[in-house]
Amino acid sequence: MLNIRCETVLDYPAIAGVNRLAFGQENEANLIDKIRFSDRYIPELSLIAEINNVIVGHILFSYIDIVNTGTLQVIGLAPLAVHPQFQRQGIGTALVEAGLKIADERGEVLVIVLGHPHFYNRFGFQPSVIYQIESPFPVPDDVFMVKPLKNYQPKYTGKVVYPATFADV
Repeated sequence: MLNIRCETVLDYPAIAGVNRLAFGQENEANLIDKIRFSDRYIPELSLIAEINNVIVGHILFSYIDIVNTGTLQVIGLAPLAVHPQFQRQGIGTALVEAGLKIADERGEVLVIVLGHPHFYNRFGFQPSVIYQIESPFPVPDDVFMVKPLKNYQPKYTGKVVYPATFADV
């Protein structure tokens, strides 16, 4: 039985382990630690998936900015990790759906993700260029995506700026 809940301090080592296994490196686990200790951390949007009280997945949404004539705060989805032995079982999908629901209920406006279009399109993510939102990275248009939430307003245009905590990823 899959259970999704907010992370606790006791979950930190297992979350780091899942991210190391899923990505094959330390970068994402280090990123999560840096975000937790920044003003961009949203405790309600750091979710774990567990089966039989074992953490098998994690998703983190944190604040990033869109800069145009001013700076507007939006949410970035990164990272999303599922333990390799539990991938392709709907755990990542359940984490994304739970996180988007919480973000919407919190009154957030927009979620941004850099990821696989075939995975994220099913949740309503579309290329950011459709919304006049520019990626800070030289990536194909279809992999830098946005999902407007119910409080979305067209004034959210410009270039995305990630906090310095993302520099090593």
